[in-house]
Amino acid sequence: MNKDDDMMASLNNSTTQFSNMKLDLPHYLLIGVFLLTVLVFIVLGTLWLKKYRSLERTIRDLRGGRPLGNVLSTPDSPLLSPASPSPYPVTLTEKLGKEDPEEQTSLQRNKNRSVTNRLLWRPPQQGPRFTKADLSLLQLIKAGKEGVFYKARMTRGTCKGHGMFTCKITKEGVTPKRMEMEVSIMRKLVHHKNILQLLDWNTTEEPYVLIMEFVSYGTLRRFLQTHKDDLTSDPELQSLLTIASYHIALAMEHLRSKMVVHCDLALRNIMVSRFPWEVKVSEFGLARDLTRMKSRHSSRRKLPRERVPLRWYPPEYFRINYYSFKGDVWAFGIVLWEIQTFGTLPYHDLETPEAVVYHICAGLKNKDPEGCRPEILQLMRNCWMEPYTSRPSFSDIVRILEDIMENDSDYVDVENPRLLETGETDSHDSKSVKRYISTTQL
Repeated sequence: MNKDDDMMASLNNSTTQFSNMKLDLPHYLLIGVFLLTVLVFIVLGTLWLKKYRSLERTIRDLRGGRPLGNVLSTPDSPLLSPASPSPYPVTLTEKLGKEDPEEQTSLQRNKNRSVTNRLLWRPPQQGPRFTKADLSLLQLIKAGKEGVFYKARMTRGTCKGHGMFTCKITKEGVTPKRMEMEVSIMRKLVHHKNILQLLDWNTTEEPYVLIMEFVSYGTLRRFLQTHKDDLTSDPELQSLLTIASYHIALAMEHLRSKMVVHCDLALRNIMVSRFPWEVKVSEFGLARDLTRMKSRHSSRRKLPRERVPLRWYPPEYFRINYYSFKGDVWAFGIVLWEIQTFGTLPYHDLETPEAVVYHICAGLKNKDPEGCRPEILQLMRNCWMEPYTSRPSFSDIVRILEDIMENDSDYVDVENPRLLETGETDSHDSKSVKRYISTTQL
């Protein structure tokens, strides 16, 4: 009994001591932190378990050959990449017949919706409508890094009513995706008198071929070099060159309205049908459609190592890998300089690409052309201003050239309604221009 009494007394004392203990604030905080940690682990464990089971089901479906409708209908899925020849691999298409009809119908509906969205910009060409064998190449117009331009015609019949046309045949290394981009941009630009119009194309087999409207005199660079002697002796030379520059600016203003950056504006890429009234911007192999870019930073070139025309590129491209509409404005200033110098190569005294890039980034410019009218010279300098945000827009350039031509109002009709205050057009044509137009076609 004494033992039992002692044990009871000891237990009573322990209970009394425990009941007299009081928890302070740090103890409550520790307990709270512990409980919160346990709760977080429980939540994370639950989420991980759900994710694991979802991935397990996905892997099981893939191993079993079941088509994943949700994955295939997602626009960002690699299976719907623009580089893919078709929106769905052939193996998955073959397996559709073995699945439940309702699931097949749903997948086919998603497929049709995706294809419809893609056809908003991709050329709706199902198969080649002509091949290189159907073309009769008559004369070389120009050869570039991306392709060769020929004066051509069909061996039989015509191309949409055109008996003669300009044909571009790409060189090796040009990807189908780039060709599809070029075709989609040219189709987006629709009909503009100062842009070389696309008639037909074949981007399903190599070499890729584009058929465009016929131009009488090839490139503007070659035209100016060929007729330099006649042009320099013409008292109306500066008015002629201003009109040609104006029509190039109209084309670039149209590109800007369509959110297209040319990225390869140079005198060699401007064609002549009737000098100086019908000059046409061509070569859209490097062009970018900004409406298809994901962000405003998409003007940064995604392929900085691709070959670009360094002598026509602005300094911001070399400094921060950035090319925008203001880059095209810079290139337009170079084109003005080329026109005034009859097709002289920019920075012709620099031989290496490194020297050209250093020259441009150092802020050095081409020498002022001899005999250039002051208004055009000032416009060149405005196109080369830095920072690039201080350069004029193409709408500004068009207005500046209109003002210059209004001062030459006793000259010729420049075919622009905004300059004609009355319905009458000036019928006076330069005799020298008629002489250039009547020369043998290139």
